[in-house]
Amino acid sequence: MHKMIQINLFFIYKSIYTFFENNFLEGKMYTNVAYLHDFFDEIVDDSKDLLVTSCGYYRLEKLPIIATERPKGRKDFQLLFIAKGKGHFVINGKKEIVSEGNMILFRPDESQMYYYYGKDKTEVYWIHFTGKNVEDLLNQYGFPNNKNVFFAGFSSDYEYFYTKIIQELQLERKNYTDMISLFFKQLLIVVNRFLIEEKKSNTEIQNKIEKATHYFNEHYNEEINIDDFAASINMSTCYFIRCFRQIVRVSPLQYILSLRMSNAKNLLGNTTYNINEIAQIVGYENQLYFSRLFRKNVGVSPSEYRKQNWNN
Repeated sequence: MHKMIQINLFFIYKSIYTFFENNFLEGKMYTNVAYLHDFFDEIVDDSKDLLVTSCGYYRLEKLPIIATERPKGRKDFQLLFIAKGKGHFVINGKKEIVSEGNMILFRPDESQMYYYYGKDKTEVYWIHFTGKNVEDLLNQYGFPNNKNVFFAGFSSDYEYFYTKIIQELQLERKNYTDMISLFFKQLLIVVNRFLIEEKKSNTEIQNKIEKATHYFNEHYNEEINIDDFAASINMSTCYFIRCFRQIVRVSPLQYILSLRMSNAKNLLGNTTYNINEIAQIVGYENQLYFSRLFRKNVGVSPSEYRKQNWNN
């Protein structure tokens, strides 16, 4: 089994420093961390609107695993950003692999169980914060209050603000806690802008896919060129197919085929059209080709289906 190394914020400073320094020198892991007043215990301060208490960055190289296990959580907030690789989290009792570009928000007393594996080449930023107005701040900037994990994109500003906060905590220059609060709020703003743009983009994509399904329903029996249709709604073919599959759960061609088969079954069971006529009505010039497709998708031939489902 891999040797498991658990990050425990209650370690004394010297032990943490020695652990990280040794692993860095051995080429196993790189870390850049900082704590308010070099205090490694949890800090909960409701006298201030916002107080950042610690911030850091981990990059796994050859270290097999890092585990964080806080079944009862912490009393402060934590915001993590998976910059590269992935993390293995347990959210509400369920295992979840969180890929790069995602953020994870833990509120006070929420169970924190997560693991980073060296094979994933994970790079992660994290920050702990507290304050009497934190919830209002998170709500103001649109952070989801019903889930821990959400996609935040890959803005270079994330790395910049996390790093600036680490530096301010390390250097402790005049008014550094105020400067850290400003950097942190800017980080939240950048996340908020992404969430707004993503929601807008998702709405636009949803509308385009609805337009596609409407068009396919109206013209399923005609020759439809997917490349031309994607271009007509200002999407590349690959992106259109990917978005269509994500929303409708099948590809555009599979969707059109399902429409043709569904209408063919209706005509076979409720009209006196012969099979050749039905083939042409649903978009096939070749009756034999239609019959082969029908059997492949329905499980029986058109004539057998008619015998089993004739309603007149």
